[in-house]
Amino acid sequence: MVAERRVAFVGSIFIRGGRTLTGTVEAAGAKNSALKLLAAALLAPGRSRIANVPDISDVATMIEVVRGLGAVVDSDADSVSVDATRLSSAEAPYEVVSRMRASIAVLGPLVARLGRARVAMPGGCNIGSRKVDMHISGLESLGVEFAFEHGYIEATAPPGGLVGAHIMLEFPSVGATENLLMASVLASGTTVIDNAAREPEIVDLAEFLAAMGARVTGAGTSTIEVEGVEALAPAEHRVVGDRVECGTYLVAGALTGGPVTVRGVSPSHLEMVLLKLEQAGCEVRATDDAITVSRNGPLRATDVQTLPYPGFPTDMQPQFMVLMTLADGDSVITENVFENRFMFADELVRMGADIRIEGHHALVKGTPGLSGAPVRSTDLRAGAALVLAGLVADGRTEVGEVHHILRGYEGFVEKLASLGADIESTAAPEC
Repeated sequence: MVAERRVAFVGSIFIRGGRTLTGTVEAAGAKNSALKLLAAALLAPGRSRIANVPDISDVATMIEVVRGLGAVVDSDADSVSVDATRLSSAEAPYEVVSRMRASIAVLGPLVARLGRARVAMPGGCNIGSRKVDMHISGLESLGVEFAFEHGYIEATAPPGGLVGAHIMLEFPSVGATENLLMASVLASGTTVIDNAAREPEIVDLAEFLAAMGARVTGAGTSTIEVEGVEALAPAEHRVVGDRVECGTYLVAGALTGGPVTVRGVSPSHLEMVLLKLEQAGCEVRATDDAITVSRNGPLRATDVQTLPYPGFPTDMQPQFMVLMTLADGDSVITENVFENRFMFADELVRMGADIRIEGHHALVKGTPGLSGAPVRSTDLRAGAALVLAGLVADGRTEVGEVHHILRGYEGFVEKLASLGADIESTAAPEC
């Protein structure tokens, strides 16, 4: 019997600022990759094993989704195995999907393997509309017919199965690229996805699919070509390191001075973040799978704008905003991906930050310091950023609604404590 992983439920996180963080932490597997790999395992009958899966609540939710479709899932501290020999259902219900937007990733695998899917409209962080239009139009190009009723997306493949097509995405959407990639590997003929997302997590998914027998070229570029195959076989794969988790701890080092080293992530996956840290006055040293950040002088004001990979990641924007609140001078942070990602700025202002929002720009005026205060997480990355702010704030900071943070960070409190942070969490009250 394989021991099940358990995500601890946390009520609030308390931080006393003023400590310098030093030391080394290991990045977990990438949340944004692991969730899609679990969905991809549905494409092949048999047991696939995925290693380096982070122990986070979003993974627990995706496991619940996959089990609900009839797959047998076993997990331990490091890996998850999915036996998709028999899928008893093609429906991902609302009560699960509404908790996490990434659940929409089962749409492509289900319609490719079973010829049908019924998936509830997804939920997740309230940071932008993130519509599924490109998922739908791309799958329609492969021959899928859709109906929408009672909050569900109902998809049906043509009688002869999916047929390869040329698909041009309006925007390099990560989710749409992944869904189309997973659907097209079992389509007849050749599929070309143009203006595809280029994120490392796309490459990770393509490598897993290739291990299953798919024929994919161009992953990591703006044009992906897929030659469909009749069937796939189960495979083993190790999840790529989480570049956003890595970047979060590097910003913690930059805020407090460091040095902080993060292992388990390729520096090539964070080139723009590392460039901006250097421009902000930090020293960055990198090896093949580790990055160290330290700082001796003042922080320098640095402008950033979020863009699809390899641009500055939107998932690192809140953490960098915290960094800029303590910089010498004024900086402009431009959010081009999710329109509501500045919601947490009001919480930073409660801590003494000087931030003014104008449309999709945040004008950040550097201040001498922040003051501890009770604040609340508004989404996953904002919650992590507020904890980082507490590391350098005077006095005590309480961050509430930290269930958002648990969606994407394994052992967040423990890892920061291992670096020297004065941080603790309380258990969530039982319902």
